[in-house]
Amino acid sequence: MTKKYASKVSYGLLSVVFIVFFSPVILNLIENGLTMDMLWISLMVMLIFALIVHMFLKTEYTIDEKKLNIKCGFFKYKPIAIKDIKEISKSSSVMSSPAASFDRIEIKYGKFEEMMISPKNKVEFAHYLTKLNPDIKNNLKD
Repeated sequence: MTKKYASKVSYGLLSVVFIVFFSPVILNLIENGLTMDMLWISLMVMLIFALIVHMFLKTEYTIDEKKLNIKCGFFKYKPIAIKDIKEISKSSSVMSSPAASFDRIEIKYGKFEEMMISPKNKVEFAHYLTKLNPDIKNNLKD
């Protein structure tokens, strides 16, 4: 049976990205007005921001009986074998990861690998993984 989990989305984080992208454009427009160069720059910034929004809204985690698949927008990560998962813990790391929120969990697998993700329902997600692999140390509280 395959289960799909959407990523939790932090609209505050998305707002910060918006401000970082559009503040310089808006300030330049106020100072210099709309020029052809600013029009092209504005369109490029809007396109890049649209791709980022797509990544935020289309990040998902799919679990089948043997692997965890992670998709972030158009990007797919190498699947993680569920038998290789060692531990699931809450994480407050700000490291780049396929997580659209800072409310994250860390998955330790293999020898020294780890991945931070942010499923909407972390507890249910962790419970399902431990059901498939009872050897996983689940450090999330109900």
